[in-house]
Amino acid sequence: MEGAAHRFLSRDSSVSIEPDIPILARGKTRKNSSGFTLIELVVVLALLGIIGGAVAITLVRQQRFYRGASEMLYAREGVRDAIEVLAIDIRGTAIADTVRLLADSALEMFANIGSSVVCQSPDAMEVRLPEAFSPRGNTLTSLLTQPDTGDLALFYRDSMEMGAEWERHRIAGFSSLLLGANCRASTGLMFGGSPTTGKGFVLSLADPLSRHVRPGAPVRFIRRGRYSLYRASDGEWYLGYRRCNALGASMCGAVQPLSGPYRGYSANPRLSGLLFEYFDTRGSRLDASASPLSLARVNVTARAESRQRLFIEDRGWTPADSGTVAIAVRNRTP
Repeated sequence: MEGAAHRFLSRDSSVSIEPDIPILARGKTRKNSSGFTLIELVVVLALLGIIGGAVAITLVRQQRFYRGASEMLYAREGVRDAIEVLAIDIRGTAIADTVRLLADSALEMFANIGSSVVCQSPDAMEVRLPEAFSPRGNTLTSLLTQPDTGDLALFYRDSMEMGAEWERHRIAGFSSLLLGANCRASTGLMFGGSPTTGKGFVLSLADPLSRHVRPGAPVRFIRRGRYSLYRASDGEWYLGYRRCNALGASMCGAVQPLSGPYRGYSANPRLSGLLFEYFDTRGSRLDASASPLSLARVNVTARAESRQRLFIEDRGWTPADSGTVAIAVRNRTP
């Protein structure tokens, strides 16, 4: 009977026969088979460390690269600023009455700050000028900055007695005035400006104007100043500007920084942060004792250097740049 029952159970395919294993032991075996081993965790952490280190190195290198690029651009900007500022003023000088000092790191001259024409002169001590902008778009008075008592006015005169030359006068005053009181309509210099609303300028002189200066004569305004390489209180070298007295021995005011920093001054022309070189019409070099009347060209060299020393690929590097420009003096004829 027991054998028949056994045979009956073994023939039934829907009934599974399993070994006699306790239920708690079977559940514990499945739980222990899931998760990570210690070796797997160590491998994962090692890979994460390698990846993180590579990313950190890349970020550091990129930061150094951008810092070096920004410092290089800063140095180039300083070189460009010095050349542009000096080129404008040097190119517009007139050697007959403007250049006062020729040094390797300094240049003193009268820079052009404006121009106009004589509208009328009620007396020898006063000159009236037309307005800066007229309704017709004509510009007969152009001022970079308003002249004052420290500047000079140059009047062009052309006469049979004295020839053509610029007559120099020190400015005693400069102010605006209604155009109707400034210029007569007969002069032809009002250009449609309203006599009651248009404004011209009144120029007072420290000494009388000659009778050879007539209405329509050109007028130039010049200001004496000195450009030089100087060392500031922070220990850096900059291009500075000093305004000087109009006449007499050179007496200049406080220096105003324009651009920089640059390399320091050096007697070696290949190392100095700012270098002026002077040449005549034949290309011969002029020294500091040469006559300004011989000046035909000025070479300006600027060498800028970053304040920071960078380390790229474990090597020290200081971003720097330099530039040289040759500036021809335009107004060589007195």
